[in-house]
Amino acid sequence: MNKKIQILSILFLGISSVAFSQIREEKLILNKKREPEVKKIEKKKTSVAIEKNYPPEEKSANPVKYTITDVPAVSDFKTSTIQGEDVTPKFDGTAQNNYFQIGMGNYGKILADANISTTLENKLEVGADVHVLSTNGLKKVYPWDSKQSSATLGAFLNSYGEKGKINVNAEYGLNNYNYYGIYAVNPSADVDLQQKVNQFKVNGYYDFYSNEILNDVRVKSSFLSDHFDAKENQASILANLSKHAVKLSDNGIVMNADLGLGLETVKTDFALLNKNSSTFFNADIAPKVTFAKGESYLMLGSSFNFLNARNSNLILAEELKNNKTYWFPQAEFQVAASKEFKFYGGVDGGLKLNTYAELLQENPFLVSDQMLRPTETQYHFYAGLRGDIDETFKYDVSAGFGKMKNIMFFGANNLFTNEFTLDRPGYDFANTFSTIYDDGNVSDIKGSLQYFPLENLIVDADVRFLKYDLKNYENIYNVPLVTGSIGAKYTMFEKKLSLGFKGIFATDRTTNSYMLEGVGSPSMIFQSTEDTNDKVGGYADLNLSAEYKIHKNFSIFALGNNLLSSKYQTYKGYKVLGAQVVGGVKITF
Repeated sequence: MNKKIQILSILFLGISSVAFSQIREEKLILNKKREPEVKKIEKKKTSVAIEKNYPPEEKSANPVKYTITDVPAVSDFKTSTIQGEDVTPKFDGTAQNNYFQIGMGNYGKILADANISTTLENKLEVGADVHVLSTNGLKKVYPWDSKQSSATLGAFLNSYGEKGKINVNAEYGLNNYNYYGIYAVNPSADVDLQQKVNQFKVNGYYDFYSNEILNDVRVKSSFLSDHFDAKENQASILANLSKHAVKLSDNGIVMNADLGLGLETVKTDFALLNKNSSTFFNADIAPKVTFAKGESYLMLGSSFNFLNARNSNLILAEELKNNKTYWFPQAEFQVAASKEFKFYGGVDGGLKLNTYAELLQENPFLVSDQMLRPTETQYHFYAGLRGDIDETFKYDVSAGFGKMKNIMFFGANNLFTNEFTLDRPGYDFANTFSTIYDDGNVSDIKGSLQYFPLENLIVDADVRFLKYDLKNYENIYNVPLVTGSIGAKYTMFEKKLSLGFKGIFATDRTTNSYMLEGVGSPSMIFQSTEDTNDKVGGYADLNLSAEYKIHKNFSIFALGNNLLSSKYQTYKGYKVLGAQVVGGVKITF
């Protein structure tokens, strides 16, 4: 019977690949939530090591509850949108703690990873993590430079004490790429289009084993600079206070009380064009109380924000100051009719500071001069159904509606100077983007599922519908109506062979764009015409991976990215690499 199921599972992967091959164009802009990005170093090293007397008894009294979390598809090459999807297979267990791997492929693609860690006395673990990826770009598509490279260097420390664990990590990231998406003019091949972003992060996290009063404390800091002398400093501290598992009655009703306290400050200064400058200081308090019985619960709470904001630039006559207090509702309920069917719903809201660092994660082709404003979700109602069927099929489907202020999206820039010359900076070819803000409503429908037909096979899929109704703009720019993905992981030969499949798709997007024409004597200038209803085509991006463990310390791997070989556009003018194949070796120790 198991052999039949295995054959059907392999056929399923094959049919999925064929299905994706029928979709015409491809494009990569998923609505990514970028609550400061969790790096590989954090993913690999924050789990607690299995020890004989761990965790302490007081933590065991408050068991961890696991829920399905939506994880957006993120390219391992953060700002290199021409790189595509990284679907490197990962082995379980300790094999990833100490390893080195290197691979090479077409488009001059070079991949290198290394991780090393060791445990010292007193349960103190230290380590380092390195990630490098580069490509020569689309030399046959663009006469100008489109090469990109990325490097991340990190160090971390984990300490497990009697009352809690502490994690400290420092990371330096360098992204070197080009504003290569030129569509409106035709400059010379030697034009300088370089942009370079440096970012240094230091984060600390302390988690108490017991959820009594002080639960955990998080500290984050970030320092960013770019090729055009933009500077951004960001720091935040968050403390969670809690009192859990307070028994209210003999029939199993318990109460959990939580209080979140946070402070965040961001200062951003640009040295280009209008020289925008902004400073934000945000303090938030989020109390909530939860009444639970079994898997059914009712959570009631709210959040309060106290924001001090300052904005200035060369155009404004004086600095804009804003001191404002916000209140947002927070409530959720779940009625667990059974393990298979759990109905839930609620309302939430919040204030999000839009930082230059986070915006570059979504769109690296921003000009180095942005007006930054916080986005306010006044309220967002949602309802859904989720469940676990026979521990084989997990699903979560929901729909929501919300009202927002300062919805942020990206609009294409015109030329900054209209002189009829191509001797201009690399960002001044109508090839960059700026933030646009508008108020409006948002409707969303999303679903995700996980299927475990075999012990060695995992299939997952998700889809999201996102529709904005804006106050001043007819369409939101550069946001697809529907996005989704489907993936599978399959292991064979006692987990020596690991196979992976990942398909990503999105519908087309509306964008603005510009057509440029030269105007004659007496002075030669560019005349531009804006199209506010241009389209960037939808896409399907198919990726496959394989890794074979020849020896416990030696593996070989192969990656296939964008195998449909469509050079779709992520933003207007920015095509991605075609079909890519990378092969390499991994050594673990």
